[in-house]
Amino acid sequence: MQEKLLALILGVIEELNERRDEKIPTDNPMEVSFYGNSAVFDSMQLVNFLARVEEAIEDEYDVEVSLTSEKAVSQRISPFSSARRLIEFAIGELEEAGVTADA
Repeated sequence: MQEKLLALILGVIEELNERRDEKIPTDNPMEVSFYGNSAVFDSMQLVNFLARVEEAIEDEYDVEVSLTSEKAVSQRISPFSSARRLIEFAIGELEEAGVTADA
């Protein structure tokens, strides 16, 4: 599931990079910081990115997940701090929705 989610996130990043002057690096995608001090997004760009990732997840797994829920924003370590953390959070949300790890 981790590889599928990474591929979905990279697909969204590729779409965004087509319209951005300052490209989001994809050479080490698991460590890309989406929000915070050294982040690639401001708050509005982050919301747009997360909405697109949610759509990609829904298309792939046929289940709705919220990456911007109260649960997400109240985490001690933000799921937006890196792609790795976002994937970990998304896996937890998918598992809560009944999607198995081998999906």
